[in-house]
Amino acid sequence: MGKLGRNVPASRRGDRVPPKAGAPEAGSEARRHSGVRRLLPFRKPRSVAGQVFLLQLVVVLLLIATAVVVLVIQDRNRAIQEAGDRSLVAAESFANAPGTADAMTSDDPTAELQPHAEVVRKKTGVDYVVCLSPYGFRWTHPDPDQIGKHVSTSYDQALGGEPHQTTFDSSLGKAVDSTVAVFDEKGNAVGLVTVGVTVDKVTSVVQRQLPVIFVSGGVALLLAAGGSALVSGRLRRQTRGLGPVEMTRMYEHHDAVLHAVREGVIILDGDGRLQLVNDEARRLLALPPEVEGKPVTGLGLSPALAALLGSGRAATDKVFLAGDTLLAVNVRLVGAKGGSVATLRDTTELRALAGRADVAGGRLQLLYEASTRIGTTLDIKRTTEELTEVAVPRFADFATVELLEPVLQGGEPTGANMEIRRIAAAGIREDAPLHAVGARMRYVPGNPVAIGMTTGRPVLVEQLALADGWRAQDPVRAQKVIEFGIHSMISVPLRARGQLLGVVEFWRSEQEPFEADDLSPAEELAARAAVCIDNARRYTREHTTAVTLQRSLLPGILPELSALEVGHRYLPAQAGVGGDWYDVIPLPGARVALVVGDVVGHGLHAAATMGRLRTAVHNFAALDLPPDELLAHLDDLITRIDQDAAAEGNTEAVTGATCLYAVYDPVTGRCVLARAGHPGPALVSPDGSVTFPDIPVAPPLGVGGGLPVETAVLRLAADSQLVLYTDGLVEARGRDIDVGLGMLRDALAETDGDSPDETCRAVLDAMLRTRSSDDVALLVARTRLLDPEQVAEWEVPDDPAAVPRIRAEATRRLESWGLGEAVFTTELILSELVTNAIRYGGSPISLRLLRDRDSLICEVADGTSTSPHLRRAAFTDEGGRGLFLVAQMSRRWGTRYTDRGKIIWAEQSLEAGAVGDLSGLLMADL
Repeated sequence: MGKLGRNVPASRRGDRVPPKAGAPEAGSEARRHSGVRRLLPFRKPRSVAGQVFLLQLVVVLLLIATAVVVLVIQDRNRAIQEAGDRSLVAAESFANAPGTADAMTSDDPTAELQPHAEVVRKKTGVDYVVCLSPYGFRWTHPDPDQIGKHVSTSYDQALGGEPHQTTFDSSLGKAVDSTVAVFDEKGNAVGLVTVGVTVDKVTSVVQRQLPVIFVSGGVALLLAAGGSALVSGRLRRQTRGLGPVEMTRMYEHHDAVLHAVREGVIILDGDGRLQLVNDEARRLLALPPEVEGKPVTGLGLSPALAALLGSGRAATDKVFLAGDTLLAVNVRLVGAKGGSVATLRDTTELRALAGRADVAGGRLQLLYEASTRIGTTLDIKRTTEELTEVAVPRFADFATVELLEPVLQGGEPTGANMEIRRIAAAGIREDAPLHAVGARMRYVPGNPVAIGMTTGRPVLVEQLALADGWRAQDPVRAQKVIEFGIHSMISVPLRARGQLLGVVEFWRSEQEPFEADDLSPAEELAARAAVCIDNARRYTREHTTAVTLQRSLLPGILPELSALEVGHRYLPAQAGVGGDWYDVIPLPGARVALVVGDVVGHGLHAAATMGRLRTAVHNFAALDLPPDELLAHLDDLITRIDQDAAAEGNTEAVTGATCLYAVYDPVTGRCVLARAGHPGPALVSPDGSVTFPDIPVAPPLGVGGGLPVETAVLRLAADSQLVLYTDGLVEARGRDIDVGLGMLRDALAETDGDSPDETCRAVLDAMLRTRSSDDVALLVARTRLLDPEQVAEWEVPDDPAAVPRIRAEATRRLESWGLGEAVFTTELILSELVTNAIRYGGSPISLRLLRDRDSLICEVADGTSTSPHLRRAAFTDEGGRGLFLVAQMSRRWGTRYTDRGKIIWAEQSLEAGAVGDLSGLLMADL
């Protein structure tokens, strides 16, 4: 739109500049309405003071609104007049300025006038200064694009010498346009100057006076609020805080509430005269109809009650007897003149109900404590002790518990053996003449205890002195019990799952005798305890079974070996038996296998799995497999076990079993170890230093997935201690494994010179100060080395002719060992083994004789892996009897494989009578 449009009449408003804001009148009106809405309350006031305040608020708001409207109208008129004056002054000043007429008559009026017009517009703050030719063409304009365009309007008044002013509504609000003519020296009009000003640019008086109006209105509101508050406070004091509606409702319901309550109400003045009496008070005190205004002492009441009511003293739950009624009286003082209000309550039936409620509540509390305190452990004896502790002294003065003998052992009560043993007793005194804990008893048929055990129902004896059946059990002790003061008894059988477990007796001496109502809580106590006792019995049975199974699967007495001195310990976990195990397996050639394993979990499944693993290790060890191959076979075995269990729907897998297997050779001191997920061993050197050798670790058994198992080789000096253990020894809740290994190192460092058994004891004392949450297996082996004089070795040429020489040298060595009686047998064995090695084996061939305590071992090694097998030769066969003879003359024999071939070995017993004449065997065979 053109910028010149601001100085034209309404017919040319399309050229005006758009306004920057809405009409000021609309915004002011909106603010006034918003203020009124904020001041109006959201709810209709109910009090008189509130209504007065609301009226004052409306009046003040009307006054403020009227003053604001008047100011706005006045300010609008003044602003229009001031805008007209400003535009006219600017137009005349620019038109009469020196050079303006010359510039309009110059060749380029725009170049002369445009800069001066913009300077005037900016300095005067008007909206536009436009110079026009007498014919209506623009010479200047704030928008250069509008210069040169024609304005189609009439300026006859201005050209005639009279300034022309126009007021119009533009998009920026009210605006005033003033136009004057410019004359040359001859009086001819050479151009026009038009100046436009927006009314909003004129400073408003309302903006300065509105704060004063609002402050005055606020002060008026505060004064109105203060006055309303004073009125409200005075009304509140006079009506005691009650409004008109509340006061009306109070008076409407006064009589109904006062006379409908089940408590008597009496209001007295300071002189003790009755002011008000409700119907219940008249009934309870048997008052005559007209008693208001009379003194309370003249109503025929009991002296004590009349004195209390007329004394003017406060009282709480004072009990008085009024005829046959037991009254609870409460007196409260009211008013400044010493008045009082007394309430009367009939407590005759309430007192009886309260007594019964106290008894019932006590029994409920007793049963609640029984549910929380009985059965906290799975120990039979402790459970029975908890039963007696709950019963005494709240229910009985003494309590005793007897159980059947099979129950104590965790077995099933068959009913064939009714002998019971007292297992727990408690009382308010310790010198009661009752049977002591541990006593065995068999009740006679007429005894109340026997009757209860037979019928399965509790038996009440209200007077023991008159109970002949009870006295007949033991007359002397019965008399002592009566003389001690015990006068009544309840016997309740302990039954669970339809089986009799034992009996509990409750006795009283200081308390009132038992009644029929006491049978129910006694039976409830016994029922709760019986379930806990049965759970403990079944746990004991299962725990005993698991422990027995595990103990039977663990080695009993380890063999005495010349290679090692062994000490061992096994501690079951606090939660029960687990899957930790150990073993010491003798191997050919005086070697020994040490094995320690762990099956994750507890219970029968872990113990049974441990037994299967131990049996498998024995079988694999009999094949003389190296440690890495043995663990690989165990891994395959457990994988198959898990697969079979999954096929059968059994969710208990063996995955997580660990094992450490070591083979020690006392001839060389060489120890080969391998482990699958198991903690490595500790090694105590002869000088007392403790180390943890780095043994390659494979995944636990069952999760290896066919991964290879690596071995480590240690050279152990004599008197070294190899310590094998399970993780329960070094790991504990809240303790890092590195801390546990450090504790183990310190404990082993203190065992210098101790035997392996003493080392086990010292380690467990240092590591397990409290019972472990996991089971622990510990195996300590002190190494020995065979004396070189006990070992003889020969290299055998690959020539049958060398056999006699080798046999002769072996004979001489046996005679030097003092084993002349074994020469003949040994010659036969080594001749057969050496000949077979030369004939069927390959180089290198060697012979070794080992003398080990009660055995003589002959070993022949060759470079092939072909293993001989035993067969029985027919009568017509010329050969094939060699290995058969070896098997008959030796205690055991076999083959083991090495990296360079195999070793055929045969072990002979050196015990007296083990070696004798073989002629009978030979003749029988032939």
